[in-house]
Amino acid sequence: MSKSPFLETVRENIRLRGYSLRTEQTYLHWIRRFILFNGKKHPQDMHAVEVRDFLNWLANKRNVAINTQKVALNALVFLYKHIVQHELGDLGFTHAVKQRFLPVVLTPQQVLSIIEQLNGHHKLIVSLLYGSGLRISECLRLRVQDIDLTNLSLTVRDSKGHKDRQTLLSAKLTEPLQQQIAAALQVQQQDNVKGIGPSLPYALSRKYPNAFRQPGWMFVFPSTSLCPHPLTGELCRHHLHDSIIRKALAPAVAACQIRQRVGCHTFRHSFATHLLQNGCDIRTVQELLGHNDVSSTQIYTHVIGQHYAGTISPLDRS
Repeated sequence: MSKSPFLETVRENIRLRGYSLRTEQTYLHWIRRFILFNGKKHPQDMHAVEVRDFLNWLANKRNVAINTQKVALNALVFLYKHIVQHELGDLGFTHAVKQRFLPVVLTPQQVLSIIEQLNGHHKLIVSLLYGSGLRISECLRLRVQDIDLTNLSLTVRDSKGHKDRQTLLSAKLTEPLQQQIAAALQVQQQDNVKGIGPSLPYALSRKYPNAFRQPGWMFVFPSTSLCPHPLTGELCRHHLHDSIIRKALAPAVAACQIRQRVGCHTFRHSFATHLLQNGCDIRTVQELLGHNDVSSTQIYTHVIGQHYAGTISPLDRS
């Protein structure tokens, strides 16, 4: 299925429109599942009825989360709009209603105790997740040009929803970031001698063939090994894989005897919750997290038991 001429056409169309590699992989996954669900019928021979049945099956039989169903819908809308060139119209499918759980949030003391258990770039990465509210993928994709040590800010590029944003940078991380950047640039210089550099967006590498030599494009957290570029096949150096951070995090959490389930995203949740607890405006937190809708940010007001600004139990006022 993965090498079918039709799916290769879809892949080329996705790349032509500048979507990220992760979006490409996700869309192809759901389009492939849609085709398999319908007995390998060609999408050209299927219409809104088959799409509706597939989305209903995800909700009623597979019990997927509503966000998962939305991603599948986006993939199929892309398929029919840009490939099949047929508008689906109002599908009238059943929306997934799987319960949304409150995120796990640590106390500031717990966060700091975990960070103190880490060393080197592991410690710096987790500090950035908490100090700047980053997703792990956003942190590992940071390039030298995204770090503003003067204004203490980070630029997160091509994040969820295909948008850029700026967020905070802790002053405490200035020195370790300078050291990490210096080490990364040394790796780049060694690679450049061999005609190799950091992996770049495909269109950029074609337009500026020597961009891999510019310090600004180097990853702050480069991988320890070289790999083929996923689009061009050329040898390059990518950023660290997120599994490396997860492996380092597990023993650190265990050493702190924390019983909650802690992952990389827990530090982003804690960042937002602690800002709100300290009186930060919810709209500001929304912008720092990069949420499209403030309703996504409001989940953290439920975590701290203040569903509306300044609201406390009437018993506490008596």
